[in-house]
Amino acid sequence: MKNIQISLTAKNYADALLKLGQDNVLNYADISKNLSIIKEVIESSNDLKAVFDNPAVSEETKFSIIDDIFSNILDERIKGFLKILIEKKRFNELDGIIAAFNLEFDKINNIQRVDITSAINLNDETKAKITEKLKQKLQKDIIANWVVNEDIIGGLVVQIDDNVIDSSLRNKLENLSKNII
Repeated sequence: MKNIQISLTAKNYADALLKLGQDNVLNYADISKNLSIIKEVIESSNDLKAVFDNPAVSEETKFSIIDDIFSNILDERIKGFLKILIEKKRFNELDGIIAAFNLEFDKINNIQRVDITSAINLNDETKAKITEKLKQKLQKDIIANWVVNEDIIGGLVVQIDDNVIDSSLRNKLENLSKNII
């Protein structure tokens, strides 16, 4: 999980999106899906990012780009939301807005996102067992981001928000060497 700073402004805009869900204008899952599409499309093109970040490009041009790219794939209200961000010169807050929305969406749906690092690529059965253990321990549905890092030698490193559970062989060896010296 990439750590994104969430400003107060981003939180306020995310709250506006959450209000759409609370008022049953759109359901939370549809909002989340639309935001994922936006993020994926914008991150896939450095040129597109540059255009939206460039103050010399007119609002009308940016609106036209949003209409062209997202014409049949986004809800009209979400496209309108993007246009408001452009009008208010807050499009640069989009990553923070999406992160803030996803945090609240996860709370509403009792979801916990975790990063799990292993020394080798684990099979699906092992991943399922680990995920199930975490689900039981945390009493939440788990969305795991699996990473392979041979440097940990063996074991797992589990990151839940700001908490890290390091049961890696590398960590155990480092702790052992500290105690010996």
